[in-house]
Amino acid sequence: MSELPHGEHGRPPAPGERWAAFRKSPFLPATVLTLILAAAAGLFAGSYTYAMANPTPHTIPTAVVGAYDQPQGGRFVTGMEQALAASLKLHPYPSLPAARTAVDDQKVFAVLEIPAGRGTVVLDVSGASGATVAQVLEEAAEKVGQSTGVPVTVRDLNPLQHGDPRGLAIFYISLAAVIIGFVGAIQLSVHARALNPLERIAFTAAYALLGGFVIAAVVDWMLGALRLPFVESWLILALTMFTSGMVFTMFNTLFGRWAMLPTWGLMVLLGNPSSGGAVSWPLLPSPLGRIGRWLPPGASVNAQHTAVYFAGHQHAFPFLVLAAWAVVSCAVFWAWRHRHPGGREARPAHAAD
Repeated sequence: MSELPHGEHGRPPAPGERWAAFRKSPFLPATVLTLILAAAAGLFAGSYTYAMANPTPHTIPTAVVGAYDQPQGGRFVTGMEQALAASLKLHPYPSLPAARTAVDDQKVFAVLEIPAGRGTVVLDVSGASGATVAQVLEEAAEKVGQSTGVPVTVRDLNPLQHGDPRGLAIFYISLAAVIIGFVGAIQLSVHARALNPLERIAFTAAYALLGGFVIAAVVDWMLGALRLPFVESWLILALTMFTSGMVFTMFNTLFGRWAMLPTWGLMVLLGNPSSGGAVSWPLLPSPLGRIGRWLPPGASVNAQHTAVYFAGHQHAFPFLVLAAWAVVSCAVFWAWRHRHPGGREARPAHAAD
């Protein structure tokens, strides 16, 4: 057995040796994770606070019927824009039914009916289009009516369901589908690591279908919080969960064990605050209002919102967004499946002999 030179036992390790030992120890990844989690906590709180703490209108699409270009109408519209510190983007319609159809198509958030002369201005808001927008418009109309001397009546064309007075239930069920969607994919990568690519996609679809059904059943049948168009809502939730799961699987293929970072950033830090579920898009900071509809959480909220409150006026766009994210994620995963940390090798033909 070789002996160390005299005094070698008491020599403190050199800085290079300490760093090499630290890199090989479990303390390095633990330290990195500590820093990442601290940053994620701040970003999480900051993203939601930025989007929701002080919702402020910027431009509110509004249908207008009647004599909006006469003095009383002009005075009221100007007062509303000053009270809101925002622009009412007016869309003239020839009749009240046509304007209300525009509300159902979600082209506008309210209808201003302005009579000729000095009659009562009627503001029809739509709570189902966005509870926060309807509240802001109603409060502003009352103040403007008092300050200008213009009589105002406010009505709600599409009130929210009784079990969802703040209009947040759709946001919550969509949030559940998004988070459980990628958490399920994480758990498959941990506990079912040996799944081959097609098997992994199939099981992602299976837990998405089952999970979407359970979410809809709990919210509608068990709690009675929302009356859902059950099959449509179920399939929207299932598509959301599948898309979210495949987004994580795509990132897991590209970035390995760090896949949670881009998934969390895309789906939670950016996607959920900009979805329009908690705060309607006209009240969001303008970049979020534009981006949110192109991300899976925003597409899910939009599709679910229309299914629940605007039956017969569903749009293809949110489904195309969800489908595009799902197809791209599956394609990337399949093209680079050899890089995915899961899977198992095929057994040789003679192994069964």
